[in-house]
Amino acid sequence: MEGDDPFEFVQDAPLFVVPRTLEQLRAFREGPKLADLPGVNPSPERERLAVVLDDLATRLLAGIERHPTKFWVLKQFQQSLEIVRDEDTEAREHFGMELERMMGILGIESSDGVLTHYLGGI
Repeated sequence: MEGDDPFEFVQDAPLFVVPRTLEQLRAFREGPKLADLPGVNPSPERERLAVVLDDLATRLLAGIERHPTKFWVLKQFQQSLEIVRDEDTEAREHFGMELERMMGILGIESSDGVLTHYLGGI
């Protein structure tokens, strides 16, 4: 899959960003993440991944009103997915679940293969 462009098949769509969307994104950023991360002591891993998710939420909050499109959001996801690419399978799987939570907040039904490309078929 190296060299494949995961955005080749993305169907762009406008997003309807209303105040509630921004409130939910802020709540996501401030709230707990990766609560179900398995392991003997998942705290360091959880904190490391939560920082990436918080940074993503911050980028989305800063730009979503100017760029209310699925493509733009998935490009923001891509930056974060690149960071966690070398994490173990469990961590990537739980990270993907958090991204799916964000997609739900934003009204994005499918990443059109972008998450699978980076997370390895979760």
